[in-house]
Amino acid sequence: MRALVVSYAFPPVGGAGVQRVLKLVKYLPGCGVTPTVLTARSPSVPVYDASLARDVPEGTEVLRAITFEPAYTAKKLVWQSEGRAAASLLARVRGKALGFARHLLVPDPQILWLPAAHQMLAKRLFRNRDLNLVFISGPPFSQFLLAPLARCQAGVAVVLDYRDEWSTTSSAYEMLNSRRASALLERAMLHCAHAVTTATPEFRRELLARFPFLDPSRVVAIPNGYDPDDFPPNLPAPPGDRLVLSYVGTVFRLTSARTLVSAVRLLHAREPELAKLLQVRFAGRIVDTEESYFEGTEALGIHRLGYLDHARAIEQLAASHVALCILDDVPGVERIYPAKIFEIMQLRRYCLALAPDGSLANLVRQHCLGEVVPPRDASAIADCLTRLLGQFRAGTLPQVAPQSIEQFDRRRQAARFAELFSDTVAATRGNRLPH
Repeated sequence: MRALVVSYAFPPVGGAGVQRVLKLVKYLPGCGVTPTVLTARSPSVPVYDASLARDVPEGTEVLRAITFEPAYTAKKLVWQSEGRAAASLLARVRGKALGFARHLLVPDPQILWLPAAHQMLAKRLFRNRDLNLVFISGPPFSQFLLAPLARCQAGVAVVLDYRDEWSTTSSAYEMLNSRRASALLERAMLHCAHAVTTATPEFRRELLARFPFLDPSRVVAIPNGYDPDDFPPNLPAPPGDRLVLSYVGTVFRLTSARTLVSAVRLLHAREPELAKLLQVRFAGRIVDTEESYFEGTEALGIHRLGYLDHARAIEQLAASHVALCILDDVPGVERIYPAKIFEIMQLRRYCLALAPDGSLANLVRQHCLGEVVPPRDASAIADCLTRLLGQFRAGTLPQVAPQSIEQFDRRRQAARFAELFSDTVAATRGNRLPH
């Protein structure tokens, strides 16, 4: 089987959103599927990680379409200008112009790579005629607009993949947009799909509730996971002289650390001597709207390491006693769990999940990964840190033995995708799927 995998973000682009597609491309050939990747040539993204290229199988065809997007710094200016008053007339004018342009770019600014992406897809569909399936993974969800073109070629199956929810992305991420227009587009694109995959069962249930026309048998939840190759035997161990908590990932509205910082301040006020044993490390990008909460926190043992490539991020988690997962209490977050949770599982590190009841909390409890604390209760978080520090000092820090984590092996998940692809292609050719 030959599959075209469409993903705006692909190595050398870095960040958590790359891993799902990258690992799928890595392991699909072993499942009888030959992937070709369609991605952006010079994507407008905040981070790069060239080391991820090692996971792309040798000989994999990667098609890179040009994009007419502005640089990431220009997009960043838009949401910065909306978060605070502009300092000058020029800044206000520039912010207004960019903000107006943003509202025209529905569902997201990445729509500016679609002209070239459509051209490359059309060539592959109608000239080469070597595809059995087109798999499109969002966000960004503008690339779902390639689905109608893919449906024009008889016998080619179309699968849309939700790494996140379109509705949550439209309302909670840095580059906000017209939610009404996005909802109309989402409905139209789902009509073009032969099958849909989601990263959580909760995404699946929400999608089926919002769009009753979807056939439940064609909407399948396949979670993220861990790749055993990412865990060499010589990973560093946590230090013995201090308790290290590490958060690896982007800090933004959905993962705000403001209450955790408040809890650390409270801990220092309550138990100053015990608090000296605590070191909290943040590895990853911190968006501008969240940076102010970190001012002066070095004195509290809070350290910002910046973005680390994937291998170093794994090392950072390994060198920690406790791994932090943070989801702030905002609408839609109850259906999310961060992809990093599966690597925490594989490392057998105690997980402190600052999250409301929902997907992440259920996952942590079901697999005995650690403790769940409400994300906006600074006193409860400080109490938990006090307890962990006391256990660390006494040598009784909890050990973690995650249950049934083999199901999250990326190789198994690639096999699940391959099985779905095979079934969908067969059903498409047999005209058993509704158009």
